[in-house]
Order: sequence, then C-alpha cells, then structure tokens
Amino acid sequence: MCAPSAPKPPDPKETAAASTGTNVSTAIANANLGNVNQVTPDGSLTYTQSGTYIQKDPYTGQSYEIPRYTATQTLSPEQQAIKAQSDSAKLNMSKLASSQSAFLNDFLAKPVDLSNDATEARLMDLGLKRLQPALDARRSANEADLINRGIRPGSDNYAQAQNTQNQGENDAYNSLLLSGRGQAVQEALAQNSAPINNLTALLSGSQVSQPNFVNANMPTIPTTDTAGLINKNYDQRLQAWQQDAASSNDMMGGLFGLGANLIKFSDRRLKKNIRAIGTYANGLTKYVFEYLWGDDAQTGVMADEVRHYRPYAVTKVNGFDVVDYERALA
Repeated sequence: MCAPSAPKPPDPKETAAASTGTNVSTAIANANLGNVNQVTPDGSLTYTQSGTYIQKDPYTGQSYEIPRYTATQTLSPEQQAIKAQSDSAKLNMSKLASSQSAFLNDFLAKPVDLSNDATEARLMDLGLKRLQPALDARRSANEADLINRGIRPGSDNYAQAQNTQNQGENDAYNSLLLSGRGQAVQEALAQNSAPINNLTALLSGSQVSQPNFVNANMPTIPTTDTAGLINKNYDQRLQAWQQDAASSNDMMGGLFGLGANLIKFSDRRLKKNIRAIGTYANGLTKYVFEYLWGDDAQTGVMADEVRHYRPYAVTKVNGFDVVDYERALA
C-alpha cells in the first residue's frame, strides 16, 4: 500500500510576489481614498493622476506599475486678485531692496568701533550737544548771583566759587562717561543694523490668504496577509496529509499483521527473498518470502499467478494486489 504524497511547500519567491502584489494594490487603493478633492470659499484642491512609474521588487524580480498624482490648488477669483497685487507689491519692494542693498557692500565692510576711545568720543560729542549748554547756563547764573552778592571777579571768594563750578561740570562729564557707555554701544549697534532691518522689512512683504483645507477622514483598507494565508493553507494541507498517511499506515499495519490469515498482500513488488518451496493442493506454487518492511519469513502465493487461474480471488488496495486465500486455495 502506497502512502499519500506530502504536499509541496510554497515557493518563497511566489509567496513574496503574491504578498507584495497585494500590499501594492492595497497601498494604491488607500492613496486613492485619501486623494479627496476639496472646495472652499477661498479656493479648491484637486487630485489627478499624472502618469505612472515602474517599481521593481529586487527579491522576486516582479515589476509593479505605480500611479503618480498631481495636487492642483486653485484660488478663488478674489484671492487670486489679492495674490496678484501682493506679488506686484513684493516685486516692487524687491527691486527697491536690490537697489538699496548696493551701499551695504561698503557699509558692512566697516566694522562698528566699540573701543573705549570711540565710545567716549561719542559720549563727549553727546555731552557737548546736550550737557554743555545746560552747564554754560548754570555757570552764567552762578556768576550773576556772585556779582549781585558783591563778590567780584578776582576775589578769593569768586575764585573758590568758580572752582566749585568747575568741579561740578567735571563730575557731570565723568557721570556721563560712566553711566552712558552701555547706551552709547547700543545706539552704535542699532545705527549699524538699521539699513539691514530696513531691507529685511522691504523683502518680507505680505502673504495671500491660503484656502483652509481639511484632512479628509477616510477609511483605510487593511493589508491582506497573503503570505500568512499561503503558509496557513500549506500547514492545513500538511496536517491533512499527515492524517491520511497515519490512516494509511494503520491500514497497512493491520493488513500486514494478518500474517497467515485470510487476506494478505501478495504483490511481488512488496516482497523480497522469494523462494518456491512446493505446491498447494490446487496446484498453485507455494513460496517463502519476506515483506520489504520486515525480516520475518512468510509463506504464500504470488498474486500474479493467482490472477491467472482465479482472478476473482485478487483485488487491489492502493495499487497493490491483495489475495483472498480462502478463495484462492479452495
């Protein structure tokens, strides 16, 4: 009796190709679901297929045709008009900025001098413009007050008052130099940055309002586990084969275990060490032999000889001859 053949395992490349093909189809379907055309008061968004490209799987060698899409955004007439005016204004500002930026080559080539001498010079210049007029006015008022009180120039009291006045003016300038340094540095840096900030403002321009598109809430098609299904099907077929093989083995074991009972496999293909040892009463040759699956000596007939004389005593089981000894030897 021949056991059933085991199922052929799935080919890895065929399985991979089937799985990849399913994944690609699912991805394309999901992309199509997500490409939702939208229309808003400020404009519209439209998706169109603009061609395809070929993607080759390096493992299986399979080629897949992948679609390309183009998203087209169209403004409403009002927003388009605003955009046109905004673009024109930005172009004019850009031209102005371009013409004004030429002088920056020389301007930025001269670094800002933040040394003590330069800073104090700026402060002294500021003092001469703002502080000195106030000090001069105070000196004139003090001189008039001294004369009104009878203190004349050249006197010791007048000289002492003038020394006090000079010390106050000196202290005022020292305070200006000590407290005004930080402000002078900041003013110098601001003066240096002003042209750059002006150009940046010219180039920034205004922006047109964009349509407020929404994210479409679309369902997603799940990817089919093709490889898993193929392997699961193989496992199921393998289990069925194992059950059939076990059942076949049980049947063969039962038939083989009959020994010298009424029904035995008598096909020459299942026997070895065959030797004729005599004849039965009805003239059939009696043989001693061993089955291919064991070493125990058996006695019996050959099915092909029995079929020649008594064909009704021979049947087939799984392609091999089985002899009914009761009918064969009657």
